[in-house]
Amino acid sequence: TLPPTPAAADRVAIELQGFPLGPYQTNCYVVRPAGHNECWIVDASFSPRPLVDAVRKWGATPTAIILTHGHIDHLAGVDEVRRAFPNLPVLIHEAETHWTSDPQANLSAFSGMPTTCHGPDRTLKHDQVLTLGASRWRVLHVPGHSPGSIALVCENAASPMAISGDALFAGSIGRTDFPGCSQAALANSIRTRLYTLDPATEIFPGHGPSTTIGHEMRTNPYVRA
Repeated sequence: TLPPTPAAADRVAIELQGFPLGPYQTNCYVVRPAGHNECWIVDASFSPRPLVDAVRKWGATPTAIILTHGHIDHLAGVDEVRRAFPNLPVLIHEAETHWTSDPQANLSAFSGMPTTCHGPDRTLKHDQVLTLGASRWRVLHVPGHSPGSIALVCENAASPMAISGDALFAGSIGRTDFPGCSQAALANSIRTRLYTLDPATEIFPGHGPSTTIGHEMRTNPYVRA
């Protein structure tokens, strides 16, 4: 079921900027409510200096690194980001608590460059609500691409929006040929948890351009509504 529509006075403008980083052009995001100093960093891929520089230019204060899942291209830059912003907590879904320290699980061992990083400091659960300033974000557990994949849905954004990680892309879906993946689970996650969002919801994925829930429901060749 759809969450109740927030009252006009409760809606918050969200500033979100994506940074395609590393060899896989992984979209990493800085998100904050307009006019608010604190921000989140969602995913931290290889060579995150452009993201770090942007946060400093804005004069923003990161309060967390939130990982949409624990594959190498989403966590390889965590320690570099934390060197720039010391003591920044790392959050990941409870199903992947060991992935930050396990090169087999995070797939870095298969790439020939075993990688670990700090964390997690806290774990996330399905339906958990996080707050950033006046904005409220609901954690959706969307397993399939990985056991602990999540999406972050802003419940009171001025324009409906969600960060989908590698679950749903514009015209595509996350890969399901890695260990721990399941095509059936991913299709179920998309149909029951993403496609139930407002069709106007803008989706900011882990790779590629943004899209909307309504557009993917109508046209995505991998998972139709």
